[in-house]
Amino acid sequence: MAVVHWKTNVCSTTLSSVTPPVSGATILHADLDAFYASVEQLLDPSLRDRPIAVGGGVVLAASYEARRFGVRAGMPGWRARQLCGDLRFVGGHFRRYQQFGDEVVSVFHDFTPRVERVSIDEAFLDVAGAVHLFGAPAEIAAAVRQRVREEIGLPLSVGVARTKHLAKVASQVAKPDGLIVVDPAHERAFLDPLPIRLIRGVGPTTERRLHEAGIHTIGQLAETGSPILRSLLGDAAGAKLGALSANIDTRIVQTPGPSKSVGSQAALGRRQVTRELIRETLGYLGDRVAGRLRKAHMAGRTVTVRVRFAQLRSVTRSSTLPVAISTTLTLIEVADQLARSAIADNQWEQEITLLAVSVSNLCPEHSLQLELPLDRTDLPRTQGHLRRPRAEVEVGRWGVDRSVDAIRDKFGRAAVGYATSVLSGADRVPEEFRELAER
Repeated sequence: MAVVHWKTNVCSTTLSSVTPPVSGATILHADLDAFYASVEQLLDPSLRDRPIAVGGGVVLAASYEARRFGVRAGMPGWRARQLCGDLRFVGGHFRRYQQFGDEVVSVFHDFTPRVERVSIDEAFLDVAGAVHLFGAPAEIAAAVRQRVREEIGLPLSVGVARTKHLAKVASQVAKPDGLIVVDPAHERAFLDPLPIRLIRGVGPTTERRLHEAGIHTIGQLAETGSPILRSLLGDAAGAKLGALSANIDTRIVQTPGPSKSVGSQAALGRRQVTRELIRETLGYLGDRVAGRLRKAHMAGRTVTVRVRFAQLRSVTRSSTLPVAISTTLTLIEVADQLARSAIADNQWEQEITLLAVSVSNLCPEHSLQLELPLDRTDLPRTQGHLRRPRAEVEVGRWGVDRSVDAIRDKFGRAAVGYATSVLSGADRVPEEFRELAER
């Protein structure tokens, strides 16, 4: 038998079919179902089995009962209410989300130390070294789901496969509240009939472009071949999707180590390239990244900006500074120069879909490091290096940032900020929600 697929209810586990242990399929992808909405229903039993949405002006998350009416994350609240007249909005308990997410990960670690947490509500597990203790991967997956349900009260879907890509696809197919094990001998039989939207990296725009080319299933995508996909989607995206459609994925489950970079990104849809858009978005991202650096008592020398254009083509620019930085305005200035360089080199591109900022080459920041007299910042920049402001300017920014951090710690992030972010008219996701997503 190629695939084992079974689901559980709150009290018991029922297997519709069982196979012997699957050799090689030792990677689990565990994904909490409708996590934020499920937590709200757990905290307030009166919300169970009812269509609910977390948010207000924008839907941040929707329960499966709401999704049946077409309610989706990112949808305007007025549209969600149109689709589902009985929809109830709840404000969200962001601290409890983190608590429940951490408790679930703690259960994972009871079975294997090889846990790679992807986000607050999903993780990869490599159980190859745990089978002698807990049984076959399918049995481990079932035990994990049972413990999460009984001890924490949340539904968990799990995919078990030979690769991370396939395990994630399997967990998506298993939703809600299910388990799928894919036998390595029958991977193509499982993958080929599935819709292309299940592949990582296929969003609405890519899906529409592939549909226009007559490609609807993963099997059709695999048969198309990388050369044609490159012409449709660009070199990078075409090669990547061609490999994933054939289940070529060499990534391993990586346990967390010291942070090598701190970054944030903003998906923009398809937006006309304007100076105001770039300045506003980089101001927002720079504020987030610099704040996270200071919170971790870190600074970094290398600043990287990624610009993704409308045809899924990304351009990256980076610069390494003479000394490490963590001040918000300095990071924004450097990121702005890099972004302008990337856009200037691609003037034929009229629209962008994403901006990202990251800082790497990190080191502990115990105090502000000033330039020596010979580190003159009024000299022309050298190739690959951008100037940091003069020491007296950096001292002032350093002090302002710490004051901003202190106010935010006491009164919340929205209490104070830089004008480019605070006065922006953009309808952004609440900061608490972003904090959870970027942990």
